[in-house]
Amino acid sequence: MAAPVALIQGASRGLGLQFCRHILTHRPAALVVATCRDPEAAAGLQGLASDHQPGRLTVLQMDVTREEDVRACADRVTERFGRLDLLVNAAAVLHPSGRGETSLRDVTAQGVLSTLLTNSVGPLVVAKHLAPLLQKGRGAFGRQPPEESKRHSGIIANISAKVGSIGDNRLGGWYSYRMSKAALNMATRNLSIELSRRRPQVLCVSLHPGTVDTDLSRPYHRNVPREQLFSSERSVGQMMSILDALDAQSTGKAFNWDGTELPW
Repeated sequence: MAAPVALIQGASRGLGLQFCRHILTHRPAALVVATCRDPEAAAGLQGLASDHQPGRLTVLQMDVTREEDVRACADRVTERFGRLDLLVNAAAVLHPSGRGETSLRDVTAQGVLSTLLTNSVGPLVVAKHLAPLLQKGRGAFGRQPPEESKRHSGIIANISAKVGSIGDNRLGGWYSYRMSKAALNMATRNLSIELSRRRPQVLCVSLHPGTVDTDLSRPYHRNVPREQLFSSERSVGQMMSILDALDAQSTGKAFNWDGTELPW
């Protein structure tokens, strides 16, 4: 059987890099495509590639804010692999300034638009160009039911955030980031509806990784209890367990790191 192929978008550091590491380590037969804006500067990815058998990790340039980059990357994946079993959209920014807005007076149009472009529009455009490859996947991730009519080919996992839940928002603030993740959740829901009409279907979910010790969240660790601050290894391990348990009933939903369903 052909090797599973996973593409991790936003793989130069943080959760994206850890997804690559986890799959290469725990799925010995799997091939990983890692994308980032500047592969030559991605020291973590270059080191990871040297740690594994040649050909298992392919690093490609892709800036999700440029559709021509996404299209070119999809063409290269098509030529080399012809299919995908898993797409993880991991790239994200908190805000161009590096800090979330604490009140309305901090909001700027450019800040909101820039955050939305990376966190919401980018993953949607990536899904647009890679969905045909996911439809050709072998269903290597997730659970396959015995009924042929309910089998799936690939999975789209959008790394969202609990703060993007409208139903769970009780504190306000962080306008750009919250709005971008809420928009990403809507994209997940829309994609799940459209791609479930095709057979075999592509499963689409949003995942909340928890509060992870990465560059994005580090300025806000002071008020996070130690037991609620996760390493990237723990977070990705939990999310991969969720992905391995997905089935047709899971598509179009948002899940917390522990597998519980999050309200929209």
